[in-house]
Amino acid sequence: QAQLVESGGGLVQAGGSLRLSCAASGPIFRGYAMAWFRQAPGKERKLVATISSSSGSTYHEDSVKGRFTISRDNAKNTVYLQMNSLKAEDTAVYYCASRPYSNIRFKVEDYDYWGQGTQVTVSS
Repeated sequence: QAQLVESGGGLVQAGGSLRLSCAASGPIFRGYAMAWFRQAPGKERKLVATISSSSGSTYHEDSVKGRFTISRDNAKNTVYLQMNSLKAEDTAVYYCASRPYSNIRFKVEDYDYWGQGTQVTVSS
């Protein structure tokens, strides 16, 4: 069964770091662009970062540029989000997503497969 499973969330103090992982099973990783979205309480789900199937293209949302880095290991069917210098406003549920195309896109509706989400809480 094709699925995405996130891990690595938790509680961290402001200024700290976390690394999120998303492991894919089934045919929803190789050749697929991957992304991380986040959703804070009462707010819409928004793109954080995305990476093409070959890692040749990446995009990071302005508020996380220079602090977060998306990467992928195609041999392990895993995508990562390294999060440094965390701020209270980064608190949200983080979701991994994939789309059956190699190129990156930026909207929720562009992605077909989703993980269950992992909570990231940053205390100030």
